[in-house]
Amino acid sequence: MTSTPHAPAVASTPTPATRVAFLHTGAVVIPPVMELVGEQLPGLSTVNYLDDRIVADLADPARQDSVPERLADLAAAAKSAGADVLMFTCSSISHLATSTAEQAGIPVLRIDEAMADEAVAGGGRVTVLATLPTTLNPTLALLRERAGIAGTEPELTSEVIPGAFEAVAGGDRATHDQLVAEAIERHAPESDVVVLAQASMASAAEAAQVTVPVLTSLRPGISRLAERVQAG
Repeated sequence: MTSTPHAPAVASTPTPATRVAFLHTGAVVIPPVMELVGEQLPGLSTVNYLDDRIVADLADPARQDSVPERLADLAAAAKSAGADVLMFTCSSISHLATSTAEQAGIPVLRIDEAMADEAVAGGGRVTVLATLPTTLNPTLALLRERAGIAGTEPELTSEVIPGAFEAVAGGDRATHDQLVAEAIERHAPESDVVVLAQASMASAAEAAQVTVPVLTSLRPGISRLAERVQAG
Protein backbone atom coordinates (compact mmCIF):
# COMPACT_ATOMS: atom_id res chain seq x y z
CA MET A 1 0.00 0.00 0.00
CA THR A 2 1.13 3.54 -0.65
CA SER A 3 -0.32 6.57 1.04
CA THR A 4 0.23 10.26 0.79
CA PRO A 5 2.82 11.18 3.42
CA HIS A 6 1.83 13.60 6.13
CA ALA A 7 4.54 15.84 7.47
CA PRO A 8 4.33 15.59 11.26
CA ALA A 9 3.72 18.79 13.10
CA VAL A 10 6.75 20.19 14.86
CA ALA A 11 6.35 19.26 18.49
CA SER A 12 6.37 22.11 20.94
CA THR A 13 4.97 22.66 24.39
CA PRO A 14 1.50 24.22 24.13
CA THR A 15 0.52 27.30 26.07
CA PRO A 16 -0.36 26.09 29.59
CA ALA A 17 -3.81 27.65 29.32
CA THR A 18 -4.65 25.55 26.27
CA ARG A 19 -7.04 22.68 26.90
CA VAL A 20 -8.57 20.58 24.14
CA ALA A 21 -11.63 18.39 24.61
CA PHE A 22 -12.33 15.37 22.41
CA LEU A 23 -15.79 13.98 21.87
CA HIS A 24 -15.84 10.30 20.89
CA THR A 25 -18.58 7.90 19.87
CA GLY A 26 -16.44 4.82 20.35
CA ALA A 27 -13.88 4.01 23.04
CA VAL A 28 -11.59 2.32 20.51
CA VAL A 29 -10.58 5.70 19.08
CA ILE A 30 -9.41 7.23 22.36
CA PRO A 31 -5.99 5.50 22.66
CA PRO A 32 -4.78 6.31 19.11
CA VAL A 33 -5.99 9.91 19.39
CA MET A 34 -4.19 10.37 22.69
CA GLU A 35 -1.04 8.77 21.28
CA LEU A 36 -0.99 11.23 18.37
CA VAL A 37 -1.69 14.16 20.71
CA GLY A 38 1.24 13.09 22.88
CA GLU A 39 3.44 12.88 19.80
CA GLN A 40 2.46 16.20 18.23
CA LEU A 41 1.36 18.26 21.24
CA PRO A 42 3.33 17.07 24.27
CA GLY A 43 2.08 18.61 27.46
CA LEU A 44 -1.33 19.49 26.08
CA SER A 45 -4.14 19.46 28.65
CA THR A 46 -6.89 17.19 27.33
CA VAL A 47 -10.28 15.92 28.41
CA ASN A 48 -12.23 13.11 26.74
CA TYR A 49 -15.98 12.67 26.50
CA LEU A 50 -17.65 9.48 25.26
CA ASP A 51 -21.21 8.70 24.23
CA ASP A 52 -21.02 5.23 22.75
CA ARG A 53 -24.70 5.10 21.79
CA ILE A 54 -24.68 8.04 19.39
CA VAL A 55 -23.92 6.07 16.22
CA ALA A 56 -26.61 3.51 16.97
CA ASP A 57 -29.11 6.20 17.90
CA LEU A 58 -28.46 8.13 14.67
CA ALA A 59 -29.89 5.10 12.87
CA ASP A 60 -32.89 4.88 15.20
CA PRO A 61 -35.79 7.17 14.16
CA ALA A 62 -37.06 7.20 17.72
CA ARG A 63 -33.76 8.47 19.14
CA GLN A 64 -31.90 10.32 16.40
CA ASP A 65 -33.42 13.68 17.30
CA SER A 66 -31.77 13.44 20.73
CA VAL A 67 -28.25 13.49 19.30
CA PRO A 68 -27.82 17.25 18.68
CA GLU A 69 -28.92 18.05 22.23
CA ARG A 70 -26.58 15.42 23.68
CA LEU A 71 -23.68 16.84 21.70
CA ALA A 72 -24.53 20.33 22.91
CA ASP A 73 -24.63 19.09 26.51
CA LEU A 74 -21.23 17.42 26.18
CA ALA A 75 -19.79 20.53 24.53
CA ALA A 76 -21.15 22.62 27.40
CA ALA A 77 -19.44 20.26 29.84
CA ALA A 78 -16.19 20.65 27.91
CA LYS A 79 -16.45 24.41 28.10
CA SER A 80 -17.17 24.21 31.84
CA ALA A 81 -14.05 22.06 32.18
CA GLY A 82 -12.00 24.85 30.66
CA ALA A 83 -11.68 23.57 27.11
CA ASP A 84 -10.67 26.21 24.58
CA VAL A 85 -11.64 23.99 21.65
CA LEU A 86 -13.55 20.76 21.11
CA MET A 87 -12.78 18.16 18.44
CA PHE A 88 -15.28 15.60 17.14
CA THR A 89 -13.43 12.35 16.44
CA CYS A 90 -16.36 10.66 14.67
CA SER A 91 -17.36 11.31 11.06
CA SER A 92 -20.98 10.39 11.80
CA ILE A 93 -21.42 13.67 13.72
CA SER A 94 -19.26 15.97 11.57
CA HIS A 95 -22.33 17.65 10.11
CA LEU A 96 -23.33 18.79 13.61
CA ALA A 97 -20.08 20.59 14.40
CA THR A 98 -21.28 24.06 13.41
CA SER A 99 -24.54 23.93 15.35
CA THR A 100 -22.76 22.49 18.39
CA ALA A 101 -20.18 25.27 18.31
CA GLU A 102 -22.90 27.90 18.11
CA GLN A 103 -24.63 26.49 21.19
CA ALA A 104 -21.48 25.83 23.21
CA GLY A 105 -19.66 29.05 22.46
CA ILE A 106 -16.33 27.34 21.73
CA PRO A 107 -14.85 26.22 18.39
CA VAL A 108 -15.71 22.66 17.34
CA LEU A 109 -13.26 21.01 14.95
CA ARG A 110 -13.80 17.91 12.82
CA ILE A 111 -11.03 15.33 12.84
CA ASP A 112 -11.86 14.27 9.28
CA GLU A 113 -11.74 17.75 7.71
CA ALA A 114 -8.01 17.67 6.89
CA MET A 115 -8.41 14.23 5.32
CA ALA A 116 -11.30 15.52 3.21
CA ASP A 117 -9.24 18.49 2.04
CA GLU A 118 -6.45 16.17 0.94
CA ALA A 119 -8.87 13.84 -0.81
CA VAL A 120 -10.52 16.51 -2.96
CA ALA A 121 -7.48 18.69 -3.60
CA GLY A 122 -6.83 17.33 -7.06
CA GLY A 123 -10.38 16.48 -8.04
CA GLY A 124 -10.29 13.10 -9.72
CA ARG A 125 -11.96 9.90 -8.63
CA VAL A 126 -12.53 9.54 -4.89
CA THR A 127 -13.87 6.32 -3.42
CA VAL A 128 -15.31 6.44 0.10
CA LEU A 129 -15.49 3.24 2.11
CA ALA A 130 -17.43 2.89 5.35
CA THR A 131 -18.66 0.10 7.57
CA LEU A 132 -21.78 2.00 8.69
CA PRO A 133 -24.37 3.87 6.60
CA THR A 134 -24.59 6.54 9.31
CA THR A 135 -20.97 7.46 8.64
CA LEU A 136 -21.04 7.26 4.86
CA ASN A 137 -23.50 10.07 4.12
CA PRO A 138 -21.88 12.65 6.45
CA THR A 139 -18.47 11.85 4.93
CA LEU A 140 -19.77 12.31 1.39
CA ALA A 141 -21.36 15.59 2.45
CA LEU A 142 -18.07 16.75 4.00
CA LEU A 143 -16.16 15.88 0.82
CA ARG A 144 -18.63 17.86 -1.28
CA GLU A 145 -18.37 20.80 1.12
CA ARG A 146 -14.58 20.85 1.04
CA ALA A 147 -14.51 20.33 -2.74
CA GLY A 148 -16.71 23.40 -3.11
CA ILE A 149 -14.31 25.42 -0.98
CA ALA A 150 -11.34 24.12 -2.97
CA GLY A 151 -13.05 24.73 -6.31
CA THR A 152 -12.73 21.11 -7.41
CA GLU A 153 -15.29 18.63 -8.69
CA PRO A 154 -14.20 15.12 -7.75
CA GLU A 155 -16.12 12.07 -8.92
CA LEU A 156 -17.38 10.39 -5.74
CA THR A 157 -18.22 6.71 -5.41
CA SER A 158 -18.87 4.83 -2.21
CA GLU A 159 -19.57 1.51 -0.52
CA VAL A 160 -20.70 0.34 2.88
CA ILE A 161 -18.67 -2.84 3.38
CA PRO A 162 -20.99 -5.73 4.31
CA GLY A 163 -20.17 -7.58 7.49
CA ALA A 164 -17.20 -5.44 8.54
CA PHE A 165 -18.90 -3.53 11.34
CA GLU A 166 -20.57 -6.66 12.65
CA ALA A 167 -17.18 -8.37 12.77
CA VAL A 168 -15.41 -5.65 14.74
CA ALA A 169 -18.41 -5.13 17.02
CA GLY A 170 -18.15 -8.81 17.86
CA GLY A 171 -14.47 -8.51 18.67
CA ASP A 172 -13.18 -9.96 15.39
CA ARG A 173 -10.77 -7.22 14.30
CA ALA A 174 -8.96 -9.57 11.90
CA THR A 175 -12.08 -10.26 9.83
CA HIS A 176 -12.98 -6.56 9.83
CA ASP A 177 -9.53 -5.63 8.56
CA GLN A 178 -9.62 -8.35 5.92
CA LEU A 179 -13.01 -7.19 4.59
CA VAL A 180 -11.92 -3.54 4.51
CA ALA A 181 -8.60 -4.37 2.83
CA GLU A 182 -10.41 -6.42 0.19
CA ALA A 183 -12.75 -3.50 -0.49
CA ILE A 184 -9.79 -1.12 -0.83
CA GLU A 185 -8.13 -3.44 -3.33
CA ARG A 186 -11.39 -3.89 -5.24
CA HIS A 187 -11.97 -0.16 -5.69
CA ALA A 188 -8.38 1.04 -6.08
CA PRO A 189 -8.06 0.34 -9.85
CA GLU A 190 -10.92 2.78 -10.56
CA SER A 191 -9.87 5.38 -7.97
CA ASP A 192 -7.31 8.15 -7.66
CA VAL A 193 -7.70 8.11 -3.88
CA VAL A 194 -9.52 5.91 -1.37
CA VAL A 195 -11.00 7.47 1.77
CA LEU A 196 -11.75 5.40 4.86
CA ALA A 197 -14.71 7.13 6.46
CA GLN A 198 -14.16 5.88 10.01
CA ALA A 199 -11.11 6.22 12.19
CA SER A 200 -11.71 2.67 13.38
CA MET A 201 -10.98 1.41 9.85
CA ALA A 202 -7.39 2.66 9.85
CA SER A 203 -5.92 -0.63 11.04
CA ALA A 204 -6.97 -2.23 7.74
CA ALA A 205 -5.17 0.24 5.51
CA GLU A 206 -1.73 -1.28 5.92
CA ALA A 207 -2.97 -4.69 4.81
CA ALA A 208 -4.16 -3.47 1.42
CA GLN A 209 -1.78 -3.84 -1.50
CA VAL A 210 -2.60 -0.88 -3.74
CA THR A 211 -0.76 1.91 -5.52
CA VAL A 212 -3.17 4.76 -4.80
CA PRO A 213 -3.31 6.84 -1.59
CA VAL A 214 -5.53 5.42 1.16
CA LEU A 215 -6.50 8.25 3.49
CA THR A 216 -7.55 8.02 7.12
CA SER A 217 -8.54 10.82 9.46
CA LEU A 218 -6.53 10.57 12.66
CA ARG A 219 -3.01 11.76 11.81
CA PRO A 220 -3.97 14.63 9.46
CA GLY A 221 -6.74 15.65 11.85
CA ILE A 222 -4.43 15.87 14.86
CA SER A 223 -1.79 17.61 12.72
CA ARG A 224 -4.30 20.32 11.87
CA LEU A 225 -5.27 20.61 15.53
CA ALA A 226 -1.59 21.00 16.42
CA GLU A 227 -1.22 23.81 13.91
CA ARG A 228 -4.18 25.61 15.47
CA VAL A 229 -2.97 25.16 19.04
CA GLN A 230 0.58 26.21 18.26
CA ALA A 231 -0.69 29.27 16.39
CA GLY A 232 -2.49 30.35 19.53
